[in-house]
Formats: sequence, C-alpha cells, structure tokens
Amino acid sequence: MNLEQLQRAVFDVVRQPLTEDERMREQTLDGRSTKEIAEAIVKPNDRLTSVERLEIYNRVYWFRILSSLADDFPGLRAVVGQEKFDKILHAYLTELPSQSFTLRNLGSRLEAWLRQHPEYTPKQERIALDMVRLEWADIEAFDAAEFPKLTEEELRNLGEDPRFHLQPNLRLLDLNYPVDEFLLKVRETDDPQEETDIASNVVVMEHTETKPVSDVALPKAKKVYLAVHRQEYIVYFKRLQPEAFALLRALQQGQPLSQAIESSVDWSGKKLERVMEQLHDWFANWSGLGWFCHPSGEMTRNEITPQQD
Repeated sequence: MNLEQLQRAVFDVVRQPLTEDERMREQTLDGRSTKEIAEAIVKPNDRLTSVERLEIYNRVYWFRILSSLADDFPGLRAVVGQEKFDKILHAYLTELPSQSFTLRNLGSRLEAWLRQHPEYTPKQERIALDMVRLEWADIEAFDAAEFPKLTEEELRNLGEDPRFHLQPNLRLLDLNYPVDEFLLKVRETDDPQEETDIASNVVVMEHTETKPVSDVALPKAKKVYLAVHRQEYIVYFKRLQPEAFALLRALQQGQPLSQAIESSVDWSGKKLERVMEQLHDWFANWSGLGWFCHPSGEMTRNEITPQQD
C-alpha cells in the first residue's frame, strides 16, 4: 500500500459516522469490519489498540464537522430545538458527507435535503426551510465576489432600455416567515456581547462556539421579501416591497428594464403607475448600496473568495 492508498483508507474510515454513543462503528456503512481495516493500516501501541488509535481521529473529525455545521445554522437549531437539530445534522452528514476541502460548503445541500426529508421538521417544515435558506444566503453573501460598482454617470449612460448586472453577493429571498428578525434575535440572545445592530438589520458573520438553544418565540407566518447583501465584510438584511423584489429578481435574471418592470407589475399585482412612481427612489437607493456593477469580466482585484479551513 503506497502513501496515497494509505491516506485514502484512513480517511474512508475516519469519515464514517459515529454511533449514537459517539464511538466508532464496528462496521462501515457498506458492511466492512472496522477492526480489520484498522489493523491493516494502523499499528497498535503499548496503550491503545489499532481501533482505539483510529477512533480518536474518527471522533475528532465528526466533532469538528458537526460543530462547524451547528455554528452555521443557529437559527435552524432555535426553530426545531436541540434534539431534532442533532438528528438533522447526523442524518444529513451521513447521507451527504462532505465533498469539499473547506468546511464552508458543509451546508450547501441542507435545504434540498430537508425538502426531501420533511419527517425531520414535522409541523415546522416551512419555517425551517425559510431559516435554512436565509442562513445559507448569509454565508454566500459573506464570501461571494464583489465587482466594480457602476457610477452615477455610468448608470445614466446605459441607454434607453438597459440590462443591469447585480453584485454576485446579492441574494433575493421570497420568505413565508419573518425569519430575518428571528435570526437576529437568536444571535443577540445567544451572545448578548455580540455587537449586532437589529434596528439596521446588520448581521456580523462570525463563527463562535456552540451556544444553547435560544428561547426566542417562533414568529407567525408573514410574507417577507428580502435582499441579503454584503458591504465591507458585513452582511445586511434589507426588506423590500413585493414590487421592488420582483423588479430586482427580473433584473438579476437578465431581463431588460422595460421587461423587468412588466414582470414586477404582473407578479406583484401592483399598478404600473405605482411602480413607475417608485422607480427613481429604488434605483437611487440600490445604486447607493452598490448593487449595480460591471459585468463579471471586469472583476475588482479585491474579489473575496471562500475562506479555507
């Protein structure tokens, strides 16, 4: 067995899920004997058997990825409670183990997995999905690229019916619950020392030690249209009017302005006159936030890439 084969064999065992009492499994998920594998690749010493030595790494690996995923989704934990949350994490990572070099991507498939497994969020499926969508959008907005912003003069010179390019870190969410306010309260309650400005909907993207489940009451159903975006390494939640949300989403999909306005009217049910009256103020606000940018081929050197761990 060469070095690469040894490394792959060790990792294959180390990434096997732990038992309910957080020990190494006697058999791998595909039915192989863990003891036989361990004895073939790890020598015992005067204190530990081959299995015991390998089990140390198996437990450390799983504690690390579980902790990382828990840090990324405190809102989901607050929605479903600690016991259900632990079951979700174990089942999710068992079925969809990490396939990336970075812990940042652990939760990338959690929303789709929860949609396929509603049994893990009984009576809370919609709010749980909203929360996961928001928390993953938060992660994406934090480390997505940022392209050079369009100046006011450049905006004026785009032509009569322009197509706009929106910042890659802008995420638009159509939510059934006001989970943005709930998440901010959860973070503030879990860590009162954290400087989180709820009034301005500011979320500081920091990973901390696992915290107790918050006692914040779950919100009632209410439609919320949200923009999740980043400025100066801080992720912001900004609520939008339905017609503004529809317009931005159409622009993000590449529709020219005239068609985007029609899409906004058709989707929101608002009158064309109302949308046109607000258009100037919307664009002034969005331009001030830097949401309009140059195409991706003109990236700034300050583009942010996902952090490695």
